Amino acid sequence: MSDTRKRPGKTGPKEDAVVVQGVGMQFNMASEVVNSLKEYVLKMVKHELHYKPFVALHDINFTVKKGDSFGIVGTNGSGKSTLLKIIAGVLEPTYGKTKVVGNIAPLIELGAGFDTDLTARENVFLNGALLGYPKAYIADHFDEIVDFAEVRDFLDIPLKNYSSGMVARIAFAIATMVVPDVLIVDEALGVGDMFFQKKCEERINALLRNNDTTVLFVSHQIEQVKRICDHAIWIEKGETQMIGEAVEVCNAYAHSHE
Repeated sequence: MSDTRKRPGKTGPKEDAVVVQGVGMQFNMASEVVNSLKEYVLKMVKHELHYKPFVALHDINFTVKKGDSFGIVGTNGSGKSTLLKIIAGVLEPTYGKTKVVGNIAPLIELGAGFDTDLTARENVFLNGALLGYPKAYIADHFDEIVDFAEVRDFLDIPLKNYSSGMVARIAFAIATMVVPDVLIVDEALGVGDMFFQKKCEERINALLRNNDTTVLFVSHQIEQVKRICDHAIWIEKGETQMIGEAVEVCNAYAHSHE
C-alpha cells in the first residue's frame, strides 16, 4: 500500500478538532475479593470495603487538527482505550478536560450496540438507531451498509453465530455510512482479514482526503498506524512517552520492544 499520510489540498492553518488537556484517570480497585452481593453490602455498611487506586492515565496532553489522523500506540493496559472512551464521552476523566468539535462516530468496543440474539439485518437497524440514525435513513442506506460489510448471504442469521471479524465489518460500515467530523477507531480493523482491512483503510483515507474527517486511530499493527496517521502519541503505563510524527513515534515504540 502506498503512504497515505501526505494528502494534497490541506494547506494553511487548520482548526482544532480534538483537544486533550491535562487528562488523568484513576480507578478504585477492590483490594479484596467479595464473593456475593450480600457480602458486598454488609462490608459496605460496616465500612469494611477497602480500595487501592489505579492510575490509568496521568496528565495526557495533545491537540489534533481538523482533517488530520492521529495514532495512539502502546502495549496492552497502557491506557489507550480508556483515553478514547474519555474523548468519546463514555468516561468522565478524574481530572483535566477534552474538547471535540463536531459529531463523533466511535468504533471503540466491537459488539457494543448489538444484540447477538437478533439477526444481522435487525442489528443494522438497532445499531443505526443507537447512533442516532432514523429508521428511514437506515433503510435508504441498507444496501450500501450490507455491500460494504459483505454479509448479504448471512443477513438472517443471528449475530451470535458471526465471527468477531464479521461483526467488525457491520460496525465499521454503519459508523462510516455518513461523514463523521471525528472517527474513533480502536482495534476495530485488527480482527478483519487483510482484504477487508485494506478496504477499511481506503474508506478512512477517503474520509480524510475528501471530507476533512479527523481520525483517532488505535492499532497494535504499527505499519498500519504509519500508513494511516499523520501524528501519533506513545503511551505506556498511562504516561506519555513520545508525541510527534507518526513514523518517528511508531519506530521509537517498536525499537523499545526489540
